[in-house]
Amino acid sequence: MQGLIKSKTQTNYFTMLENDNNMPPTLDDSLNSPDFRTLGEVTVPRPIMKTKNVNVFYGEKQAIYNASLDIGKNEVLAMIGPSGCGKSTFLRCLNRMNDTIDICRIEGEITLEGEDIYGRNMDVVLLRARVGMVFQKPNPFPKSIYDNVAYGINLHGLTNSKSETDDVVEDALKRAGLWAEVSDRLNQPGTGLSGGQQQRLCIARAIAISPEVILMDEPCSALDPIATAKIEELIDELSQMYSICIVTHSMQQAARVSQRTAYFHLGKLIEVGSTDLIFTNPGHRLTEGYITGRFG
Repeated sequence: MQGLIKSKTQTNYFTMLENDNNMPPTLDDSLNSPDFRTLGEVTVPRPIMKTKNVNVFYGEKQAIYNASLDIGKNEVLAMIGPSGCGKSTFLRCLNRMNDTIDICRIEGEITLEGEDIYGRNMDVVLLRARVGMVFQKPNPFPKSIYDNVAYGINLHGLTNSKSETDDVVEDALKRAGLWAEVSDRLNQPGTGLSGGQQQRLCIARAIAISPEVILMDEPCSALDPIATAKIEELIDELSQMYSICIVTHSMQQAARVSQRTAYFHLGKLIEVGSTDLIFTNPGHRLTEGYITGRFG
């Protein structure tokens, strides 16, 4: 899409909003208005996760403002927006990764299949098995390829024998598109693989324990175009079995891999809708300004 390629000279968005009278109309021009509402439909008919009125604070600083958003079953949801807009912070709320930050406080409601993930009875280890995460930089354990994939299987006691574990490891590596490349060297270190292979190994590690949701935080930002294409093909295949939520700075990638797109700006969820609609006819001037490269 030609409109998705950013210009070399980025326009400061404050100046743009003040001076550009040709920006498309919006239902709510003021982000600071108490009546501000996300544009588009934040709910879906078949949600696996629901978030409602989520606010996130780092000490006294607020990072997310009153965000509500459903993640649908077997869909790929892309979250986009400028650096520092809160999309990765929101993503980490979905499996309580922000718990590791002492000054972080989260308000609102987040449920997985109707269960409050911040409830007192929620086992965080089990939650992170159900809602797996793939990070920006590949992070294989300093173990063999086999042991990387088998780690979660053994941790959660998902198999009863070595042969069962072997089968699950093989299946996960096949679903991650890596088996053909590593089947003859499973005992070699996972850290010895290429960057793209390491990221697919991390995906295999995540899916080996049969999660319900996979979170991906810019999974291709450190990869070359060929490795990126393989990951994107994998995302499409995995969406047949899992719900996937991906944070990406690449407009082209969001357009290629997702069915729904959510645009964040200054900690607020500005607009959400079908990816085709967001990229061809956005309803909010901030969404249009970002996806056409007028600021970012």
